[in-house]
Amino acid sequence: MSKLPASHKFIDLSDYGRPIAKVISLSLKESIFTPIHVTIGFIIAGLLAVLFIINDFYWLAAIFLVIKSILDAADGELARIRKTPSYTGRYLDSVADILLNAIIFISLWFITNASIMNTIIAFLGIQLQGTLYNYYYVILRNHFNGDSTSRVFEYSTPIAMKGEKQKNVNVLFGLYKIFYGGFDKIIYNLDKHASHEKVPPKWLMTAISTFGLGFQLLIIAFMLITGLKEYIIPFFIGYSLLIFIFIAIRKLL
Repeated sequence: MSKLPASHKFIDLSDYGRPIAKVISLSLKESIFTPIHVTIGFIIAGLLAVLFIINDFYWLAAIFLVIKSILDAADGELARIRKTPSYTGRYLDSVADILLNAIIFISLWFITNASIMNTIIAFLGIQLQGTLYNYYYVILRNHFNGDSTSRVFEYSTPIAMKGEKQKNVNVLFGLYKIFYGGFDKIIYNLDKHASHEKVPPKWLMTAISTFGLGFQLLIIAFMLITGLKEYIIPFFIGYSLLIFIFIAIRKLL
């Protein structure tokens, strides 16, 4: 079960880890490890990256940021291979991502001269970037009958799928709404009619995929190992301006 039918797939620059993620997931298909275990793995990788950032081991930090991105793709890939999608995994993944993003940006504030205010703005910026990317991507997936564990509008608690507990879904969805609800509302209000109009073309989705978390972490990793750590937070503040440009382009098309 793919996220999108083959005829509607686009080049996703944030999904560079997918080939390795598929190898990992295939190797785990018959094992005792579940997608949740893989999610825990990417949480550990993200925390190790933070540890290396604050201790100035930037190459190791970069490696673990990439590993985190690969494992972030592998948990969903394993669920699709086993044909066991779950809302528990979907929301745990999202909650883990935003908490790790916050910790990563706190670590970047710690090692640079950035102000706490600029750090907060940059963090909010990357979350809005990721929300726009996910908003358009989920619209595509729903429009073309792809993987639909993610919904365009996350208003109500979904009914647990086979093999998962409703209690877990309720708790994780509640956390999702706390952490992402504001971002979802902002992006929706900026482009209310996206789900009812022509879907973005492939080239635009490829451009918007630079807002995906995998690509964001790759940028951070690159800037850490090239001595540009002081520019990471200012970069993401400026990069957020593309949100309005991408939305304007979609509306014009």
